[in-house]
Amino acid sequence: MKFTQMLTKRFKDTPADCQIASHIFMIRGGYMKNVGNGIYSLFPITKRITSKIEAIMREEMNRIDGQEVLFPVAMPANIWKESGRFDAIGSELVRFKDRGGNDMVLGMTHEEAAVQMARETADSYTQFPFMIYQIQTKFRDEPRARGGLIRVREFTMKDAYSFHTSKEDLEQYYWKCHKAYERIFARCGVPEVISVKSDSGMMGGKVAHEFMLCTPLGEDSLVVCSDCDFRANMETAECVYDTADGSAEELDKVLTPEMKTIEDVCAFLGKAKSDSIKAVAYRLETDDSLCIVFIRGDIEVNETKLRNYLKSEVYPAEELEKEGVVAGFIGPKGLPEKVKTVYDVSLKTRASYVCGANEENYHFKGFNISRDLGEVQFVDVGKALEGGICPVCGKKTLKLTRGIEVGNIFQLGDRYTASMGMKYLDRDGSLKTPIMGCYGIGVGRLAASICEARHDDYGPIWPISIAPWQVQICALRSDDEQVKAYADKLYDELQDAGIEVLYDDRQVSAGFMFSDADLTGIPVRIVVSPKGLKAGTVEVSKRDKSYMEKLAPETVKQSVVEMVKAMLAELNNI
Repeated sequence: MKFTQMLTKRFKDTPADCQIASHIFMIRGGYMKNVGNGIYSLFPITKRITSKIEAIMREEMNRIDGQEVLFPVAMPANIWKESGRFDAIGSELVRFKDRGGNDMVLGMTHEEAAVQMARETADSYTQFPFMIYQIQTKFRDEPRARGGLIRVREFTMKDAYSFHTSKEDLEQYYWKCHKAYERIFARCGVPEVISVKSDSGMMGGKVAHEFMLCTPLGEDSLVVCSDCDFRANMETAECVYDTADGSAEELDKVLTPEMKTIEDVCAFLGKAKSDSIKAVAYRLETDDSLCIVFIRGDIEVNETKLRNYLKSEVYPAEELEKEGVVAGFIGPKGLPEKVKTVYDVSLKTRASYVCGANEENYHFKGFNISRDLGEVQFVDVGKALEGGICPVCGKKTLKLTRGIEVGNIFQLGDRYTASMGMKYLDRDGSLKTPIMGCYGIGVGRLAASICEARHDDYGPIWPISIAPWQVQICALRSDDEQVKAYADKLYDELQDAGIEVLYDDRQVSAGFMFSDADLTGIPVRIVVSPKGLKAGTVEVSKRDKSYMEKLAPETVKQSVVEMVKAMLAELNNI
């Protein structure tokens, strides 16, 4: 491709709404065009990147016996009603009526379509197991579209669905796909992606992992152990605490005038936050009932864990007085009986606590749960702490970090096959329900995430396996006959050798050309200049600045071909 023929536009300044590197560089570098909130058109440079990512995905899915299919974007709502998700999912699912008045949806995921295809085709145990996958457009009416391609409303995803006749077979294939995902990310140039245990959310199922690219700019909180292989999303990370320490103090009700926060009360009484019981009030969406979560004062409530435990959506409670609850002074002792309570496992770590007395301007000191309240059930609804105890190795080695989710896998079980009535004839002649796994990677999000991980102050540094082109020729002074003749010849020879080349043949300044080359992020750069040719040299360098040599013009082609092949082999040697 010659630069003079390429549809693109570069920008010197950073748009005001761009906050992260990938968004900044992909807007400034002419990678994408905003069409609407969270909706983008992709220029040729980005389409080349995403096409290469898709090719890697196809190879790895085919390697584990995947069969590529294609589901529709617009679907009749009846199959979503069969699964129960038509009503269960909120406004993220786009619902509309066709001209015949029939309910329709835009696919934000395709479990229902996969089951509909499979249930009418695979009706005997002899046809299992199998996996089908697609690379298709999705639409999710995301309320928080931001960060360029990191979080969008319309996106392309590789999603796969496996079908099995036993849990053992599903588990075996699940980890086979897990390994395939590791190969995909490594071949795309980000082998540092890690998998963490995650919450299955609206997808259903009990076992799930997210693949995370660790970066301080990520929107997901991760918990990892620095001493073993424990990794989890904050939403699911199990919390382990020391056992109760110290002896129980005498219970004492003390005056704490106008002190409604943990910080104020603990400072007034000379106690650490970890010596207090925090009360957090919620209402359950199912029946609007009040629920008070009691948790150690230095720990936050993990609302995902709480929702899963209560089997209900929760939201912060207001107007507590009508329930007979004194806001700011809530404690376990003396609550109205109708108020539901949840006690976090962190409360097993102290013999005595400071807590609310359920009376205006009063708190308890020396509160002992077993003595002053009786036997309670403790559950894990807290967020993990930096330096906390690892649930696997038992050491205080937990670290908190952040990451971007670039893929996810779920063991769905019969969540969809049972609700949609999928059956197969088993070996013994009985009808049984198959179970499923599903496996997804967002193509555009992965491209943007790689840019987040692979860039410098000037632009992306694309891994050669997904780079839009492998080599960029910068012809300084293309109006110079000698420069043009050599650059034209080299361009043709490299392409004949199977090398993908972007040839910048514009008559622009060297600074302007190099700035654009940085934004393009192509791994290998060849600079042809009048000065260099006069000295009998051509400059060859790598975008990551790990290599720069001045070569004899007649050796450039072979040297670059070997360099590209070596770089590709390094990434593909999984």
